[in-house]
Amino acid sequence: MGKRLALVDDDQNILTSVSLALEAEGFEIDTYHDGEQALQGLSRRPADLAILDIKMPRMTGIELLEKLRLKSAMPVIFLTSKDDELDEALGLGLGADDYITKPFSQRLLLARIQAVLRRTGAASSPEASAQQIRQGDLLLDPERHLVSWKQKDVKLTVTEFLLLQALATRPGHVKNRDQLMDAAYGESVFLDDRTIDSHVKRLRRKFKATDPAFDQIETLYGIGYRYKTQDS
Repeated sequence: MGKRLALVDDDQNILTSVSLALEAEGFEIDTYHDGEQALQGLSRRPADLAILDIKMPRMTGIELLEKLRLKSAMPVIFLTSKDDELDEALGLGLGADDYITKPFSQRLLLARIQAVLRRTGAASSPEASAQQIRQGDLLLDPERHLVSWKQKDVKLTVTEFLLLQALATRPGHVKNRDQLMDAAYGESVFLDDRTIDSHVKRLRRKFKATDPAFDQIETLYGIGYRYKTQDS
């Protein structure tokens, strides 16, 4: 039996099109039109992952996530609009696993769902990956999608992890925004350059919360970003 997903959105077109696409991939889908309905439904019928719209009547996605986190660590992906940056940051702070900006492709959503499920499943395994990446005080485990700085865990979304992995795998080498976009979203997805800048800003913010002196991600204005070696 496939994984059960909860899809919560007040847009019936999204509920219909996304649920049909995901059912075709073997998932079982429960759909809800607002946060209150979803909260009641998920208490009776838990899901393996929830996909939440941020702006909904009766109860927003942020409010729903806050209530869910009181009793569940269920993985959550947000669906957001381009002007939801503050809400995104709040949601990620509450423990959302990733977010996707509308409009989005079904293929991108499927890839994000699979990555989050793979990460959360692997994170429950006590075995360390043999493919860990170490760069000074940074440790990345791609198989388990885990990252630590100076032996302290740093919780990243799937997108943030993929961006950091692309930078840290070759420290000192510059990655332009197109290369980082390909690393995080795939070559068939085209986004505004500011999307990558926003992700990098969040990456820095999360590492600085762990270590205020963190400055390994360097901006080369007009070119891109690079991960500095710790002796540079």
